[in-house]
Amino acid sequence: MSLVLPNRLTARQVAALKEGALCDGGNLWAVARGTSKTWMFRYTSPITGKRREMGLGPVFDVPLAEARRLATDARQAIREGFDPITRRDQLKAQRKREAGQRFRDVADRYIDDQAPGWRDPRRPHNWRRSLEIHAYEHIGDKAVTHIHTDDVLAILRPIWATTNETADKLRGRIERILDYARTHGWREGENPARWRGHLAHILPKPSTVAKVKHHAAVERKDIARVMTALASANSMGALAVRFLCLTATRSGEARGATWGEIDLGARIWTIPAHRMKGGREHRVPLSDGTMTILGAVLPLRDPKRGDLVFPGGRPGKPLSDVALSKALHLAAGTKGVTVHGLRSTFRDWVAEETDYPREVAEMALAHAIGDRVEAAYRRGDLFEKRREMMGAWDLFLR
Repeated sequence: MSLVLPNRLTARQVAALKEGALCDGGNLWAVARGTSKTWMFRYTSPITGKRREMGLGPVFDVPLAEARRLATDARQAIREGFDPITRRDQLKAQRKREAGQRFRDVADRYIDDQAPGWRDPRRPHNWRRSLEIHAYEHIGDKAVTHIHTDDVLAILRPIWATTNETADKLRGRIERILDYARTHGWREGENPARWRGHLAHILPKPSTVAKVKHHAAVERKDIARVMTALASANSMGALAVRFLCLTATRSGEARGATWGEIDLGARIWTIPAHRMKGGREHRVPLSDGTMTILGAVLPLRDPKRGDLVFPGGRPGKPLSDVALSKALHLAAGTKGVTVHGLRSTFRDWVAEETDYPREVAEMALAHAIGDRVEAAYRRGDLFEKRREMMGAWDLFLR
């Protein structure tokens, strides 16, 4: 029976359905099955060719106008080659996924997935802390699929000019997290935190607003005096600073040095790739002064407290950055210098006081070689040349 229905069925009309059905046209039916009265869209699936029925809701809850709209949407899906029921289920599943994928949850998953590959154990904490401070207030509880350019700009604009290095690093983190969400199917479209071709047309270049801050370094003319003061100090921190300065290494590399990395007979310290900033193994020649320091700490070696050359106060834990900074500040008589700046002191000495080639100094500092052709052809590490140079540096520091 075909019947044009009013906007809502009356109780009498519903009762008249009994076990039958009323058709509104266009395959939309009001179907009565027992005590249940339901809108139903009947169609042939364009995928399987089978007859199917798609429920559109109870007739008492869904107005006829709404039922007609749903039927129109279903007919449109069929014209486009989709099965209406399958498509509806897919859209429901997608909305459910999107609703549950908050930015902070996706960020946590990304960090957890990436953390095993990060060399710095502090990196996961640093990521979470920066997002907590700057991003979560704006987008932490927002579904990743609903994050747009304006949301990213609301985070970056207040800090872009004042703390650009932090802002640019934060932008990169948001970009990676949203890319991670896209690869999992939780969002579509362009990444609103992408710099090239997107935010680059809105925000000024980082290089135009960033004020480069160099690590304050001890002057070349003062370094010998500072090293003498360190030698007079009776602390593990002072010994570590001297070792770091003589080897031109980074704080984390020196503080994390283990006896297993050091060949006292060959006078070589081999730092494994996972402890290097550049991710490549680095061999360090040990000068006379460095060997003297190692000889002073060797009697303190206690396997029960770990294998660290410069152990901290707790077993198995290295000295802190603070311990090294404190020792250097006491020796220099000022807090205006940094431990990392000692590498700059070394680099200045090579450039101003010696004739050693630039690449030898860069190798000693474990810097990446900028020229790809040069890097491809020079496969060695200039070790013997570096041994000679570090011996001269040792003499200069006395």
